[in-house]
Amino acid sequence: MPRSSGVLLHPTSLPGTGGIGEIGGPAVRFLDSLARMGQSWWQMLPVGPTGYADSPYQSPSTFAGNPLIIDIQHLVEHGLLTHDETNLADVVRDRVHYGAVIRSKGPLLARAAERMDTTGGLSDEFDAFRHANGHWLTDYALYGALKEAHDMRAWPEWDTPVRDRRPDALEEATRSLGDAIRRMEILQFLFDKQWRHLRREASSRGIGLIGDIPIFVAHDSADVWTNRHLFDLDEVGQPRNIAGVPPDYFSETGQRWGNPLYLWERHGADGYEWWVRRLRHVLERFDVVRVDHFRGFVDYWEIPVSAPTAVGGHWARGPGAHFFDEVGRHLPAMPIIAEDLGIITDEVTALREQFGFPGMRVLQFGFDVEEADTNLHHPDLYDADVVAYTGTHDNDTAIGWFWKDHPRRDPGSLDIGRHRLVEAADCPIGEIHWGMVSLVASSAAATAIFPVQDLLGLDSEARMNTPATMDGNWAWRMSDHLTPAIEERLATITTETVRG
Repeated sequence: MPRSSGVLLHPTSLPGTGGIGEIGGPAVRFLDSLARMGQSWWQMLPVGPTGYADSPYQSPSTFAGNPLIIDIQHLVEHGLLTHDETNLADVVRDRVHYGAVIRSKGPLLARAAERMDTTGGLSDEFDAFRHANGHWLTDYALYGALKEAHDMRAWPEWDTPVRDRRPDALEEATRSLGDAIRRMEILQFLFDKQWRHLRREASSRGIGLIGDIPIFVAHDSADVWTNRHLFDLDEVGQPRNIAGVPPDYFSETGQRWGNPLYLWERHGADGYEWWVRRLRHVLERFDVVRVDHFRGFVDYWEIPVSAPTAVGGHWARGPGAHFFDEVGRHLPAMPIIAEDLGIITDEVTALREQFGFPGMRVLQFGFDVEEADTNLHHPDLYDADVVAYTGTHDNDTAIGWFWKDHPRRDPGSLDIGRHRLVEAADCPIGEIHWGMVSLVASSAAATAIFPVQDLLGLDSEARMNTPATMDGNWAWRMSDHLTPAIEERLATITTETVRG
C-alpha cells in the first residue's frame, strides 16, 4: 500500500433520515468529503446483515449485504417506490435503533422487492446476479425464509428435517416459501446494485474501499447451517467448543465470542474451497480487506461451550502458512491487512511477514505504558509495513480515551503516558485529538487511518463498540457531514505528511 491515509466510518453511521446510514446519496457525499481532504481510503466494518446484539461481526451470512443500508431514494429512482411512500420518520438522529429501523424500513424494502417483478427493467440484471451468486444466494435466501417461518429462532431449533437439510424437506420448503425466498434474493440484488454504484463513485475519486471480515462466523448463520461438516458441532448442530480470547486489555475474564470453531483438517482437505469463495467475494466488494483476529490462523483460543467465561480456554493450532499457500493458488492477489493486536507471538508476525500482509498499530496503545521506547504502538517505532490508527472501532474515541477516569479534566492529574503524548503531539491539550491525528499521519506507517469520531473531537458517547459488553454498541451516527473547517484541517495534515 503506498503512503496514504483514510477515514474509518461504518455506513450505518452516515448522517441522514430513516434512522440508519445508507449507501446511496449519503455515502457519495461522504466520498466527496474524503476527496476534498485528500484521502485515499474509506474503511468500514463488515457490511453484512447484523446479528446477535446488532453486531456486524455476528452476521447471518458472510456473503450477504445488509438490506437496511439500501438507499430508499435510489429505489424511487428505479420506480420501485413512490415519493409519498418514503416519508420515513427519522429515529433519533445520533443513534441507530435497529428494531425501529426494521419496523419502518422493512415494509418499504419488501414493497420494492414485490414491485420489481411487475415494473420490469431490472429482470435481466437480476437473473445475471442470481447466476453469478448462486453458490451462496440460494442457501442464504432459503435460510432467511426458514428463519422467518420459525419465528426467528436459531437454526438448531428448527424442525429436524430442515435443520438437518434433508433433501425432501428442503424441496418442500423451497416450494412453500417461494415468495419469501424471492424477496430475500431481490433485496440482495438491490444491495449489490447500489454497492457497485458506490464502488464506481469511489474509484472515480481515487478512493479505495477497505472492508473487514471476522475470522470466525456466527453460529446462527446460513454459512454454518449449510456447511455443518466444516465446523465443530454436535449431532443437533450445537457447538462443542467456541471461539474467544483470553484475558486481555479489554477484559479480565477474556471474551467469550460464542462462534463455532473450524475443523481445519476438513477445510484443508478440499483446498479451503469455502474460504476461497469467501475471500474472492469480499475482494470483489472491496479493494483491501482487514482480517479480524489474524492470530487465529496460527493458534486460536478454544473455550468449552459449558465454560461461563473465557478463562478456562486453551490455545489450539490453526492452519498456518498452509492456508495462505493453498488459497493463494486461487487468489494470487490477496490485499489483506492483518489485525495483529493483543497477545501476538513471533510466529504470528512471521506468518504475516511471509505473505507481505501489513499489520496494525494503534496510537492509544503506544502511550498506555511508560516503556515507550520498546512499545511497538509508539509512533516513533512504526515500520512502513503497518496500517496505523489513532484508535479502532473497539477503542474509545481519542478524547474519551485521553480523559478516561478524569471527569474534571485536570491536566495535572494525567498519567505519565498521557503527559508524554501531549509532549510528542506538541499541541494545546484541548486539541489533543488533532495532535494524535498528526502523530499518526507523520509516522513511517505506509497507511494512516483516522476514525471519523476523532476528526470530530467527540467524547466516549460516540464510541462504536466496547468489547466484552452487549448493550449500546454499533449504534453511533454522525449528526451531519464533516464541516469545511475539519476538511481543511485534515487536508493540510495530509499534504504536510505527504499522504495526499
